[in-house]
Amino acid sequence: MLSQGISPDCYVLPSVVKATAGLSSLKTGVQVHCLAFVNGHHSDSLLLSSLVHFYLKCDRLMEARKVFDRIPRPNVVACSALLSGYARKGCVEETKELRQGLNLNVVSWTSMIASCSQNGKDMEALELFREMQMEGLKPNSVTIPCLLPACGNIAALMHGKAVHCFSLKNWVSNDVYVGTALIDMYANCGRIQLSRRCFDSMPRRNLVSWNALLGGYAMHGKTKEALEVFNLMQKSGQEPDFISFTSVLSACSQGGLTEEGKFYFDSMSKDYGIEPRLEHYSCMVSLLGRAGRIVEAYTMVKQMPMEPDGCIWGPLLSSCRVHHNLAIGEIAARKLFELEPNNPGNYVLLSNIYASKSMWVEVNSVREMMKSKGLRKNPGCSWIEIKNKVHMLLAGDNLHPQMPEITKKLGELRVEMQKSGYLPHTDFVLQDVEEQDKEEMLCDHSEKLAVALGLLNTSRGFPLQVIKNLRICGDCHAVIKFISEFEDREIFVRDTNRFHHFKDGACSCGDLW
Repeated sequence: MLSQGISPDCYVLPSVVKATAGLSSLKTGVQVHCLAFVNGHHSDSLLLSSLVHFYLKCDRLMEARKVFDRIPRPNVVACSALLSGYARKGCVEETKELRQGLNLNVVSWTSMIASCSQNGKDMEALELFREMQMEGLKPNSVTIPCLLPACGNIAALMHGKAVHCFSLKNWVSNDVYVGTALIDMYANCGRIQLSRRCFDSMPRRNLVSWNALLGGYAMHGKTKEALEVFNLMQKSGQEPDFISFTSVLSACSQGGLTEEGKFYFDSMSKDYGIEPRLEHYSCMVSLLGRAGRIVEAYTMVKQMPMEPDGCIWGPLLSSCRVHHNLAIGEIAARKLFELEPNNPGNYVLLSNIYASKSMWVEVNSVREMMKSKGLRKNPGCSWIEIKNKVHMLLAGDNLHPQMPEITKKLGELRVEMQKSGYLPHTDFVLQDVEEQDKEEMLCDHSEKLAVALGLLNTSRGFPLQVIKNLRICGDCHAVIKFISEFEDREIFVRDTNRFHHFKDGACSCGDLW
């Protein structure tokens, strides 16, 4: 069109901007923006609204706001788009400022809530939902599935139950998307029985519903139940997809069912025509690695029909850390340093392997490598919901107002544990320091702090729910097992790997974590 000398008008340009946004091509979009201004389309609302969407799609929030401010009379669509952009970035104050004087509808609020929920801004999503209700707007069957993942991500069970009650009162709980979101939320909050109850009560189920329940059982290490649901799924006439097999293989891995996992991996392509993807190979590497079959796992990686990525080498390196396989661990680490040079976790895992073998020179070498790249170990962080409020605790953090009481409580528990014959697992402190210093360092782990906070603020027998951003360490695992029996508590801990159900001095993982 341009080559023939035809100048695009304000009806053509928005379509071009929309196409450019679909490609997320910033350079092309900026050129179209310049062309529009050169041709005198400075204040066309439709074009400017399209440009707002384009800049947001390219993650250029500042440019989107500049364009938005030029719109003579912004419509609800443009406002919703910009508000979602601010929500996605967690810009709370900017979002509040922009909302002043705007008469937002349910779609706008839902869009903001979804943006927060999908981008790790879970607390902000819950706050927006509260504000939406204060504005007198009624959430619908789209709002609920957008909010529930935020409740699950931070294990805000009370909030999730409140949303569930809302869906029941407003007759939207039978919606397949609401039902599926409830299954996922309860599983993420450690209440897999409630997930199953929601699933059984659904009048209609789709593939996503089945996969949500399968994934929940896998995350909780309930292998038997996962395989039963998989068989029930097929009997009902629902064909499994690649996600279904990912959950089944993950469940086998969590339960230590090596041969069963290999059977389902082979069956996937042979019986269902589903070619294994990277995520399936990742599950198999984890499955073999957990069983201590490191060499077999490494052989599978070398024989893969596609190039292994970080999702493959990561589980292999983790298995090498658990089983102290230095040779293959170094190979996996080198691959990860190439694929993910800025991921501190990979350096820490290799450092831990060296430390477990008292190779302190190599440990210091890895730490110097991290330092030269400006990388730091991700701090341990745990969340616990107490009386409808979510508390965040960092490892070694003294900022929580109840920290003196938490420290005192942990000290009292340590005395009781020592009377019962418990000794701190100082081998999990991978630093070249004195034994007494190691014991002190173990007390600062975030999941211990969160559990102690829960004990201080709830009545005896009340179950506790903790979420951790890293994998639980062996010492914390042993301590929480003791606490569950000594304090007569059921304690749920979700780490990056799975759910741990502590009760009566035992854990659901059978110490296979």
